[in-house]
Amino acid sequence: MGHHGWGGRPPASEAEARQRIVDATVRCIDRHGVVKTTLSDVANELGVTRQTVYRHFGRISDIIGEVAAQGAESFVDRLIAHLQGVGDPAEAVVEGMIFCVRTIPGEPRLSLLLQLEDSAAFGRGATTADAIAYGAEMLRRFPVDWAAAGVGEDDLDGLAEIVMRLLTSLLQHPGEPPKDEARLRAVLYRWLAPALRPGGVTPG
Repeated sequence: MGHHGWGGRPPASEAEARQRIVDATVRCIDRHGVVKTTLSDVANELGVTRQTVYRHFGRISDIIGEVAAQGAESFVDRLIAHLQGVGDPAEAVVEGMIFCVRTIPGEPRLSLLLQLEDSAAFGRGATTADAIAYGAEMLRRFPVDWAAAGVGEDDLDGLAEIVMRLLTSLLQHPGEPPKDEARLRAVLYRWLAPALRPGGVTPG
């Protein structure tokens, strides 16, 4: 890995090098903002060359994606906890989307994805096979008996794609003025819920 730079403490492994690059990127973003942070900034922060950073990450967006991914696991855990006791598929999906729209912009790491626009997981990346697979895996963690609801394994990929596309739009283009939660909930129950529950009846 080389013994120059790295603050005089070269990383002992590939994993450590990547994590230190991620941590340095967070510090750069705090100072410069995500849009103005470059690979050169990250390299300077670590006291290494750009080529050293390139050996571990090909683009700055790859590093920022990793920054966001590290915040995603705890976010999903909180999402699932929020949905405990919600066994109806339509209600779980709608309330899960409301939770995401409310929470993601205030999550320091996850909100980075919104600032990268089309290169981000909530831009064009939202419809990549990996992103859809991740979304389907998240849906499997919902407290819902999908099979009993008539939603098969193959259906979860399609549902995940629709959810990711809707979240992309709602997060990047909330509208003027943005819909409040009550209005957004009403729209989702009216137009999304019927695909998951006959009648699409809004609770309460």
